[in-house]
Amino acid sequence: METFSHPARPCAVSEMAIVDTFTRLIFSDIEGGFDAGEQNTIAAFRHVDANVLMDTYAEMGEYLRSLGVREMIHLVSRIREDLEESAAAGGISAPSEGIPSSLKRIR
Repeated sequence: METFSHPARPCAVSEMAIVDTFTRLIFSDIEGGFDAGEQNTIAAFRHVDANVLMDTYAEMGEYLRSLGVREMIHLVSRIREDLEESAAAGGISAPSEGIPSSLKRIR
């Protein structure tokens, strides 16, 4: 099956990858075990929505459960845009001492 890719907007991450990360946050009780791509999605989630900035993964999952469908679709779009901007600017930096890697971003 052929997929469409917009030539002016290279895809840093698919919307399905974001939704998959949301699913893990909603249904997982584990406070870790996320791969690098999922960690980047979680960092972008914290960046675009101040409501979850300091939340644990479990609290983020509860927040996602409370969203309506339109809110969830809008959030996925905002996260994808943030990840694309981050990729264009050089991506997410390596963790520094004292700063959680999920909050450390290159501007």
